[in-house]
Amino acid sequence: MREIFDDIRSDFRYDHELNGCLNCGICTATCPSAHFYDYSPREIVQLLWTENVEQVYDAMQEKIWACAQCMTCAARCPFQNSPGGLVAIMREVAIKHGMQSAKDVLRPFGRVMLKLITTGNQLSPDMIQPAHFPDWGPNIQKVEGDLKTLRNAIPMKTLQTTATAWEVALKTSVEMYTIWEETGVLKQLETMDENLFDVIEDFIDEKREEYADLLEEQKEDA
Repeated sequence: MREIFDDIRSDFRYDHELNGCLNCGICTATCPSAHFYDYSPREIVQLLWTENVEQVYDAMQEKIWACAQCMTCAARCPFQNSPGGLVAIMREVAIKHGMQSAKDVLRPFGRVMLKLITTGNQLSPDMIQPAHFPDWGPNIQKVEGDLKTLRNAIPMKTLQTTATAWEVALKTSVEMYTIWEETGVLKQLETMDENLFDVIEDFIDEKREEYADLLEEQKEDA
């Protein structure tokens, strides 16, 4: 428990995100998540500021996952704290330590993580259909028509459709996988979901073999 708290405090962003607290409650009053969930940005700041290790650990079980990361709290805080930034640090530490709360939250996003790590992208405009998002309201249909026209005005079709958004050059793919490795992303993924990690690792190995073969062919042709 103490190790987790120390990891939070040792993050290079920590001292920039936490400068003190007046307990004014502006952050919680303007927080959209606080209106719907048992979550208070002020509570997060107070727990960290008072170094309440046990309650910080308890908050990492559920409360920190309610934050929408809109950063309204950071914009309004008179002390220039960033409760949302602190939550981001806490989430990363939860993933690093393989906490069950992190696994539970990330489990539904396995397909998203697969696409992001293997292609660097997981969405394209043609996947977002207003009919699937009634909460956007009735006026979105008017905007959608203009967006299609504007997108078609772009000479290159890159990222406009799933076919182009998920088509990544072999060299770019290999470089991207190296970045995932060097930054610890794959190690964190293994901690969270071993099965997904195995699938992605096999995919990466195949791409690297393809790239090695391509380089050999280019040498022979030279």
